[in-house]
Amino acid sequence: MPDKEMLQKNVEEFTRIQQYMMLVEKDSSAYKTMKIRYVELKVILNSSGVNLTELDMIKE
Repeated sequence: MPDKEMLQKNVEEFTRIQQYMMLVEKDSSAYKTMKIRYVELKVILNSSGVNLTELDMIKE
């Protein structure tokens, strides 16, 4: 998969996981599980040079 497609996929997944996180309680096991993926995606996107200022709705 070309880098551009992979980056687009990660941005889309980052947005989607945040939307799901906002639907559940922060102390739930679902939220804690999603937060692991949220952090992974945040690291991937940051290291790829993506500015998350506008994309990061959770800001944790």
